[in-house]
Amino acid sequence: MTATDPALTALAQGWCALSLLHGRIETHIERALQTRHDLSVREYSLLDVLSRQHNGDGGHLQMKQVADAVVLSQSATTRLVTRLEDRGLLSRYLCPTDRRGIYTDVTDTGLQLLQEARPTNDTALREALDQAAKNPELAPLVRVVESLPAPA
Repeated sequence: MTATDPALTALAQGWCALSLLHGRIETHIERALQTRHDLSVREYSLLDVLSRQHNGDGGHLQMKQVADAVVLSQSATTRLVTRLEDRGLLSRYLCPTDRRGIYTDVTDTGLQLLQEARPTNDTALREALDQAAKNPELAPLVRVVESLPAPA
């Protein structure tokens, strides 16, 4: 493939469109969450991921798994956890079977904030997708996103 290959150009254009869609969605959701709940998109995502943990086998996520789920480095995830812990939205404790492991749980206050913020997140997502669907370059991507099955 060369730099002028039409397939490469189409691929690059597709990537640019996907990046544009992601950026617009994230910016719209960020504004809504910050304005109504004093939460960033990353903070909301972290609370959401951690709220889905359970106490059974494999129920608690290791920090690397959390970092992967919120698309941050482990050090950035640790700083984010610390900020939310300082706000009383998360708590950390030692793993009862492996003293080297540290678990992070959402507090009742964090769960309440997440519950209040979820409709804001969902509404902002819908608004951003509806707006993007009006753009001919983004409309096919919106249709793909909307057609994805809900996780089991």
